[in-house]
Amino acid sequence: MQLRDSKGMTTIKLRPHCGEAGDIDHLAAAFLTSHNIAHGVNLKKSPVLQYLYYLAQIGLAMSPLSNNSLFIDYHRNPFPTFFLRGLNVSLSTDDPLQIHLTKEPLVEEYSVAASLWKLSSCDLCEIARNSVYQSGFSHRLKSHWIGRNYYKRGPDGNDIHQTNVPHIRIEFRHNIWKDEMELIHFGNVKLPEETDR
Repeated sequence: MQLRDSKGMTTIKLRPHCGEAGDIDHLAAAFLTSHNIAHGVNLKKSPVLQYLYYLAQIGLAMSPLSNNSLFIDYHRNPFPTFFLRGLNVSLSTDDPLQIHLTKEPLVEEYSVAASLWKLSSCDLCEIARNSVYQSGFSHRLKSHWIGRNYYKRGPDGNDIHQTNVPHIRIEFRHNIWKDEMELIHFGNVKLPEETDR
């Protein structure tokens, strides 16, 4: 990975399929090794791990329609709770040929989530913005999709014309996260001004 980075090439980031079923230890191992994960519904069983995922802003690409068919009822899915708590969540598809009913499975995930969980357009735009952050796309493409300063923390990294997410929402999320980080470090923390691209 360091060789690729030294040559200006993309590096490989671990994004395992994790936390949908199985033991909670899988999520603990993923916390130590992963950039983000697919699923993560079992984080609801461990508030401590959930808090660590929040502090590290490890992305959770969740697939509620797939979970509904295989593991957890849609109305018991922790996605809306995770989102309200400020975890870095996005919506994704899983097994689209088996689960989804339309030619646009991701649009289906968004429309069902918006309808059942009463998500606002601002909520949906923030979730989509998180999706781009979590993706493995290049810096150039992320800059094109969500703004050239997307990697800066807080409202400085938000281009409202690209993301459709109000600055006040981004500032709120950033300030709460920053306060939590300062709390656990007893006020003695130097936070990076940029996110990990």
